[in-house]
Amino acid sequence: MKTYARFAVLVVAIIGTLVWLAASGISESKTYYKTISELKSASGAEAAKRVRVTGDVVPGSIRREGERVHFVICEKERNLTLNVVYTGKDPLPDTFRDSAQAMADGKMSADGTFHASSIAAKCPSKYEAAPGGKPAARPLNSQS
Repeated sequence: MKTYARFAVLVVAIIGTLVWLAASGISESKTYYKTISELKSASGAEAAKRVRVTGDVVPGSIRREGERVHFVICEKERNLTLNVVYTGKDPLPDTFRDSAQAMADGKMSADGTFHASSIAAKCPSKYEAAPGGKPAARPLNSQS
């Protein structure tokens, strides 16, 4: 009987450890989306959470210093800006440039700078139709 009790305690300990690791991994990987205004008004424990913030890169603000990239994003609706420092391992996307829409994933520091660990960017001019351009061509397999 003692052998079964020891085995049961071992199984419970292993399952408990796995549940704890899964729960802590899920809570660590959560990322909330916030606007610049929401991020700047956050305080306490809420400000220390990992978040995603999106804005347009201010022209002329991209500055490279070794492995760090400093830039400023803005929220046009409220005319707010946010200083961002990217120190991630991955190279910046090709579409990351002045006036591009950038999404930074990271944490806000006490000095008001956002420290990003990843950046995604979309250049709006690349995806807009040229002014006075022709309508898009139909696919070859379309029926009409």
